[in-house]
Amino acid sequence: MPDAVVIGAGPNGLVAANLLADAGWSVEVVEEQPEPGGAVRHDRGVDPAFVSDLFSSFYPLAAASPVLAGLRLEDHGLRWSHAPSVLAHPLSDGSCAVLNRNVDVTAASLDAFAEGDGAAWRRLHELWQLLEPDLLNALFTPFPPVRATARLAVRLRTAGGLRTARSLVLPVRRLGEEEFRGEGGRLLLAGNALHADLAPEAAGSGGFGWLMAMLGQTHGFPVPVGGSGALTEALVRRLRSRGARLSCGERVERIVVRGGRAVGVRTAGGRSVAARRAVLADVSVPALYGELVAAEHVPAQVLADLRRFQWDFATFKMDWALDGPVPWRAEQARGAGTVHLSDGVDELTRFAAQIAMRQVPDRPFLLFGQMTTSDPVRSPAGTESAWAYTHVPHEVRADAADEGVTGRWDTEDQERMADRVERQVERFAPGFRALIRARRILAPPTLEALDGNLINGAINGGTTALHQQLVFRPTPGTGRPETPVPGLYLASSGAHPGGGVHGAPGANAARAALHRRRPPGLADAQRLLARRDRTGAKR
Repeated sequence: MPDAVVIGAGPNGLVAANLLADAGWSVEVVEEQPEPGGAVRHDRGVDPAFVSDLFSSFYPLAAASPVLAGLRLEDHGLRWSHAPSVLAHPLSDGSCAVLNRNVDVTAASLDAFAEGDGAAWRRLHELWQLLEPDLLNALFTPFPPVRATARLAVRLRTAGGLRTARSLVLPVRRLGEEEFRGEGGRLLLAGNALHADLAPEAAGSGGFGWLMAMLGQTHGFPVPVGGSGALTEALVRRLRSRGARLSCGERVERIVVRGGRAVGVRTAGGRSVAARRAVLADVSVPALYGELVAAEHVPAQVLADLRRFQWDFATFKMDWALDGPVPWRAEQARGAGTVHLSDGVDELTRFAAQIAMRQVPDRPFLLFGQMTTSDPVRSPAGTESAWAYTHVPHEVRADAADEGVTGRWDTEDQERMADRVERQVERFAPGFRALIRARRILAPPTLEALDGNLINGAINGGTTALHQQLVFRPTPGTGRPETPVPGLYLASSGAHPGGGVHGAPGANAARAALHRRRPPGLADAQRLLARRDRTGAKR
């Protein structure tokens, strides 16, 4: 019988299992899919000569994460690679905002839109340099992060106090207008805000856009050499070196609760795995409380709150094998790993508004990845392994382009949407479609079938909006990995601090489980001994 059972071998589940194993616990990880990794996997399914990331690709949060740094995955084979530039946001007129790890290059790019905007970017970067250590500690430690928040408050006072705090809760449109005269800086912030489901007019989108942009400025948007699954492989190698067990191809059907406590799991195949100390669930919040735990063990208020749980946007993704580099009209986009495709902030607002009205956008905002540019081993020399994704409503009421996309995501829907995505790329890269050797469509139901946590391809485990963050994540009054069932811990992106490949939800769940299993009275005894030592010293 293992000390702990971890449900799900996504990055958070694997991080949790590693930390428990480091503490001397015996661990078994049970994964539904035939291979580990969750949304961190790659394959050669588009063309045998091309490596394609199935889901996530670029990992600024992983590069900045103290959780992953502490695992020393480089000792287990992980290597990182960077594109020449982090990110580009071209416009249809050929102008282009560029985010580069060299702040001088970024600043020069923005000055081309409006003189002085480079200096404005430097000021935002200086603010980041001041706040980064305590801000990241606040993000990546259990809620509430009392010590990190106290230190952050002190630094905020130094950096302008309430005025700075006001800036970071602004909608990203307003923040961009206040900080920049030209469109370049506004594009970098707003495009990064839409890495989540935050519209340009959403409260807090300014702070999120700034956070992502500054992570790119400082750490880049690195990729694992050889494919995103190399990160998973390093986590698995490390875990197995500690003697843990990983079982794939087994779907957990039920969390067993006995005597009011989680004591193990039962799989769809009928296998029971008992857990001596804890069960950690790297699964979506609705799946945990709506499927895996019987309703009689979940408080009525939690079930009521879950009816208000909000997913982030659904996702439509495409992968391509290209016979040559993307022919961007804007030369600066050719060296960027990530390219944002939207013809201005107004078009971003239009895109987000159409999703809010449950319309399939007619001009989809695309996040476009140039993977061979980022990691030359991804495809043969002179070619490009590329992908793009966009967002669509979970429930489709209309097609803003009036082309008959219904939201059923049958073959006709997929082909129509895929053509629309490629037309959007062509607006900024004429001749793109002539380079396509092969393509793959990953519609929302396909993404969910490949990873059950990605409901309709929702990639963040729930909305990033303020009403479902911090103490409101996943439901009001929570914010921590502990659940109403003793011995059961939420270890997925449904918990604070949310989506992204950084390992914090898994680490927080592991630490909570370890803390709860200390011998009764040990902490009290340690405090008593310390008090006696101090008293003795005074004597």
